[in-house]
Amino acid sequence: MSYYLGFDASTQSLTATLINVDAGNREILLETSMAYDAEFPSYGTDHGVLRGADPGVVAAPPLMWVDALDRMMARLVELQPQAMSQLSAISGSAQQHGSVYLNERWQQALDGARSAAPLVTELADVFSRPLAPVWMDSSTSRECAEIESAVGGEAALARNTGSRAFERFTGPQIRSFFKKNPEAYRRTARIHLVSSFHASLLAGEDAPIDVGDGSGMNLMDLDTRSWWPTALDATAPDLARRLPVVRPSWTPVGTLAPYWRNRYGLPAARVVVWSGDNPCSLIGTGLVREGRLGISLGTSDTVCGMMRTLRIHQAGIGYVSASPAGDYMGTTVFKNGSLARERVRDQYGMNWAAFSEALRSTPPGNHGAMMLPWFDPEITPHVLTPGVRRVSLDPGDARANVRAIIEAQMMAMANHTKWMVGAGSHDPASTASVIRAMGGASGNREVLQVMADVFGAEVIRSRAGNAAALGAAMRAWHGDRAAVNDPIAWDDVVEGFTDPDPGWRIEPRPKAVAVYADLRRRYADAERTALESRDFT
Repeated sequence: MSYYLGFDASTQSLTATLINVDAGNREILLETSMAYDAEFPSYGTDHGVLRGADPGVVAAPPLMWVDALDRMMARLVELQPQAMSQLSAISGSAQQHGSVYLNERWQQALDGARSAAPLVTELADVFSRPLAPVWMDSSTSRECAEIESAVGGEAALARNTGSRAFERFTGPQIRSFFKKNPEAYRRTARIHLVSSFHASLLAGEDAPIDVGDGSGMNLMDLDTRSWWPTALDATAPDLARRLPVVRPSWTPVGTLAPYWRNRYGLPAARVVVWSGDNPCSLIGTGLVREGRLGISLGTSDTVCGMMRTLRIHQAGIGYVSASPAGDYMGTTVFKNGSLARERVRDQYGMNWAAFSEALRSTPPGNHGAMMLPWFDPEITPHVLTPGVRRVSLDPGDARANVRAIIEAQMMAMANHTKWMVGAGSHDPASTASVIRAMGGASGNREVLQVMADVFGAEVIRSRAGNAAALGAAMRAWHGDRAAVNDPIAWDDVVEGFTDPDPGWRIEPRPKAVAVYADLRRRYADAERTALESRDFT
């Protein structure tokens, strides 16, 4: 019997999933989470992040992530002492695009970490930038334009790196740091992604960046799967030496560092490179074949799908990255996800049961009433100045506003992800055969019914609560087998772990599908009008 551990260091929490595998058994032994705000109030975060006076600036304290990893390891040893003492390998998932800036003391501090003291005390002075910009940051529009201009334009950047320049992507964030604080940039010896930073903490040495997460930086060449020198030069001086190497997603980093073995009595388990939450969720929902979509309803709402061949949206919607399974994956991110749903819920004094009742008691199409729910600056479509717009929607009608936000989120996802499944740009129909839903709101049957009706596809909910953490655990197993020249096919990896919950198969209703086919066109028109007029309320 072999035990594998997967972490998910998301925006708001750290989750761990422990699995065991043998010839006749696939079992999720444990899934446990800790929310940063509740567990670590001294860092002052709100939903896991810190916001400045500028609403476009969003960051998080990397020391909080160190603290969380240490405390989570203690919890796992307490809850599953036998399995943890026989652990074979570990990998992880992390929120994408965020970057951690480290000075020359970084490696020395890792080497000298003493098991008698919490790791956070050993690493207190290794950061050249005390706060890490995260994916919610939208403050780098000027840097995006500068990078695109330097490499030959938006199309050239997308052709090589998989996407146009996005404000949240790591390259523009690095360029902004270099421009605004050149002295601190000069003191920066290493720039990690959130994923490779966590892997480095576990292995006690600099971890590579995997190709899946490295794709979300505007810096990696998708063809060569290595850093693109032209993009590096366009971003910041002498950047190449500050970045880890790029490696395939099954690459071993090393074994658990002495700090973890001595402090918690753990074995020298293999550490496999971490990846981003979307690549890991692709594995965690079993999306290892083309023609299916995964939709994560979390802090952001994210649509992803596997691609056998490279497809890049010409208008720059979404981005393409290397898949941890070796092919490609398309990803489209919508910033106004769970926090927007919570704002509507709280505005009308509801709990989630009342929210669901509002969906049940209102008809598909909402009598034509619509909302553009851009409470925060939006990624898809590109909205830097936030503002909510209502179309034929009474702000005082609580039930109609509940339905309006869910329908808006689903229609935006359906309209802006047709390119991922090969549908034409003016084709209102989705060609996805099945959608696998995950994330917190996937536990709401009424929300999933709207999803099924809008997309016109069957919606399946995975049994695993956290697909990213499960995907990371399965990646640890895959990487462990590859490291000993005993590879296992991805279809075999996901079998048994990603079977759908039989009680959560939601079929589209033909009449509702017809209603949304028309409403999706009207929603797209309203979106275009709002973007052109910037008429927000």
